Amino acid sequence: MPASASPSDAARPPTLLVLDTDPLPRLGKLTGRARIEHADERTLAERLPSADVLLVWDFASHAVRAAWPGEGPRPRWVHTASAGVDHLMCPELAASDTVVTNARGVFDRPIAEYVAALVLSMAKDLPRTLELQRNRTWRHRESQRVAGTRACVVGAGPIGRAIVSTLKALGITAALVGRTPRTGVHGPDDLDRLIARADWVIAAAPLTEQTHGMFDARRFGMMQPSARFINIGRGQLVVEDALVEALTKHWIAGAALDVFEHEPLTPDSPLWQVPNLIVSPHMSGDTVGWRDELGAQFVELYERWEAGRSLPNVVDKQRGYVPGH
Repeated sequence: MPASASPSDAARPPTLLVLDTDPLPRLGKLTGRARIEHADERTLAERLPSADVLLVWDFASHAVRAAWPGEGPRPRWVHTASAGVDHLMCPELAASDTVVTNARGVFDRPIAEYVAALVLSMAKDLPRTLELQRNRTWRHRESQRVAGTRACVVGAGPIGRAIVSTLKALGITAALVGRTPRTGVHGPDDLDRLIARADWVIAAAPLTEQTHGMFDARRFGMMQPSARFINIGRGQLVVEDALVEALTKHWIAGAALDVFEHEPLTPDSPLWQVPNLIVSPHMSGDTVGWRDELGAQFVELYERWEAGRSLPNVVDKQRGYVPGH
């Protein structure tokens, strides 16, 4: 059944299965309108066949990808409380009639603000200032003016567009690169040219076969020695060993990573001690109250689905993101 249709069995409320993580979503508004059940990584596979809707609240889990190919019917609609869908997509889900939606729109401005903070922090040498303060060392330095610099933002979805808008407010000339060229958006053929002259290269693309490992030794090698690289997209966009080499050999001036190939970073990860690298624990979009926003967004989507109305944020399961922008 398409997501635009209302549940067919009016005598029984639809079964909403939640892949849990703490704290649980606030779904009180759905009382009496959905039979809410809960699952974790161990129980998801056995409970999937009885669910009409699956809410992937634990968006760091890969349990859906593992459980989906099993026996029995599958939910007609899957919603993930995240912008990316790579953690749940598998060939069987991609080939099914199940509609997949994401949390598009919740994280745009917070991530853009975080990127702006990283740009200013690196330009003004704030990590060094804090280090010198801890050591009680008075060392005057000059910092960089960000107005008049150039940025290349890779990923033309709402997050990438919000980043461009925020950087422009700082006086930074920002070029946006997407999957296909269109008004205001460069195509992949322009990427190498743009990053070669950019002061700031920002990865905000979804993880797909085309973007996996796109920032490798070749691309870091063509950046300016004064350039800084920021990744708030997906960890697998970056070949981490190549970034470590680029920073260690001073091919680029600095980098900031909020996402990583394997999370969380282990204490013995070499990334903790790479020179001129800022490491943050996948928090760029997580502002105070973000979980409540995610829960409220899902309730709104559920009400649309329940009423037989079309859903926004529908993911193209072959491409791996919401198309049209």
